[in-house]
Amino acid sequence: MTDDTLGSPHIPDTLTFGQKAVGVSFNPSGDERVDECKHAFADIIDALHVLRVTSPGGSEAVRLASVAITQAQQAQMWAVKALTWKD
Repeated sequence: MTDDTLGSPHIPDTLTFGQKAVGVSFNPSGDERVDECKHAFADIIDALHVLRVTSPGGSEAVRLASVAITQAQQAQMWAVKALTWKD
C-alpha cells in the first residue's frame, strides 16, 4: 500500500484517527526518522482516542484524553522540527 503522492510504503490506504492527526502522509523530505516519529505519535494518539470514545460522556477522562491528544500533536510537530533542523 502506498500513498500515490509521496510513494511511501508506510502509509495504508485507510488512515487511523492518529495517523490523520499527525499527517503521516506529509513528509516532503522523505526522512525515515520523520516517518517513524509520526507513526509513534499516531499510535499514542490512537490509544488516547479509544479511551476518549469509550469513556462515559461528560467524564473527566474524555477531557483529559482530548488535552493529551492536542499535546501529543504539538509534541510531534516539535519533534519533526528537531529531526529536520538544518544548522
